Amino acid sequence: MQLSHNEDNNFSLSRFESMLKTNDVLFFDSNEFENIIHHYLEIGKINLAKKAVKLGLSQHPSSINLKLLKVEILVFEDKLDLADGLLAEVQDLEANNEEVYIQKAQIFSKRDEHQKAINVLELALEVTEDLAEIYSMIGMEYLFLEDFQNAKINFMNCLEADEEDYSALYNVMYCFDFLGENEEAIEYLNMYLDKNPYCEVAWHQVGKQYFDLKDYKKALAAFDFAIISDEFFIGAYLEKGKVLEKLERYLEAIESYNVTLELDDPTSFAYLRIGKCFEKLGNDKLAIANYEKTVHEDPLLDKGWIAITDFYIKKKNFKKALYYINKAINIDEENVLYWKRYARINNRLNFNREAERGYRKSLDLGNYELETWIRRCDILIKLAEWESAVQNLLQANEFYPGIAEIEYRLSGLYFMLNNAELAYKHLESGLKADSEYYIIIEELFPDIFKRKSVKQLIDSYQKPS
Repeated sequence: MQLSHNEDNNFSLSRFESMLKTNDVLFFDSNEFENIIHHYLEIGKINLAKKAVKLGLSQHPSSINLKLLKVEILVFEDKLDLADGLLAEVQDLEANNEEVYIQKAQIFSKRDEHQKAINVLELALEVTEDLAEIYSMIGMEYLFLEDFQNAKINFMNCLEADEEDYSALYNVMYCFDFLGENEEAIEYLNMYLDKNPYCEVAWHQVGKQYFDLKDYKKALAAFDFAIISDEFFIGAYLEKGKVLEKLERYLEAIESYNVTLELDDPTSFAYLRIGKCFEKLGNDKLAIANYEKTVHEDPLLDKGWIAITDFYIKKKNFKKALYYINKAINIDEENVLYWKRYARINNRLNFNREAERGYRKSLDLGNYELETWIRRCDILIKLAEWESAVQNLLQANEFYPGIAEIEYRLSGLYFMLNNAELAYKHLESGLKADSEYYIIIEELFPDIFKRKSVKQLIDSYQKPS
């Protein structure tokens, strides 16, 4: 009885693994070793692949293919000099073996010598039977060089050789997107669809291009064609939902997102979008229910926590908003978006200490927006922590020098600290920057504003009516 190819492979693998356990040495032909090595490489068991290579070369020392597999493993392990040496030996024996060119290119690529890798791969085009693979590799090397035009051309060549290489199609679109060539991308996809009219991936990409161009009706038609081509294409339903949202057809958008929940495991993204749609429709109960499902499905998705927090902020239910943002911070206390909301909510609740902590944490996490510095300063003023407020503004001044909002506040703070020289200096700087903004002094430091000398200086900068 003759074994099928898969049965033969399984039999060889079983024999090989049995041999490793018993330390017996069994004979395998070179093809068997190649299949065993490929199997282990595909499933990521590099150590077993190395053992198979070692034993294979001990039994078949002249096998070119086994030597090339050893080179592949050496390249994977970044042992590039060893790989280069062995590859030179192989090249002397079989100069036109395309795998020699491929591995040589991989070595150049790992050394960041991408142009040399491209030169070698162009030589491989002359000897290969798999043009698509080589063009794809050349395209990737051009991507490493950030030469998107040549990358695009080579991925197109790849698709010419293999119309069903969808990874190449995605890479072509990536290049078009990077180059900002939406119209050209649509033209190319239409040419591709003339030959492959039921390619759901191409229709999906057409839809995304029209979406970027804000031509939502054409985008919707494209996603519908993607769904006609493959009724189980989840990505098309998700994108269709996004388009329907833009068209304010929220019930239809919900229907599209619900299809994805039926086709596969629920996703936090679908629940989030459904929640947004219900919120737009004014159905608060179902909006909250879906936001709850969002954070349950993926507690690390910050958009879910932000959606539910912002929902309650809009409703002015700040205690409920604070409850949810606290839960979010307990999960990820390094998320600056959470701390900004934490600060804002506590500020609205007049919890000044907590609000100040939120703004301080936002700054610690790199949120250097002017508003963050200013809001923290104003809270510190409420808390009568003049020194801390000054230090806060001096740091802000490094990022926003000469800004009137900072200068007036520094002036008022220095008056409170009895440093008249710096107080008048910053008041004058504020007036030079924007003489109408003196109202900051009036609002934050009313007693200072009443001083005759302060009023005189302010008046001297006011334009006559």
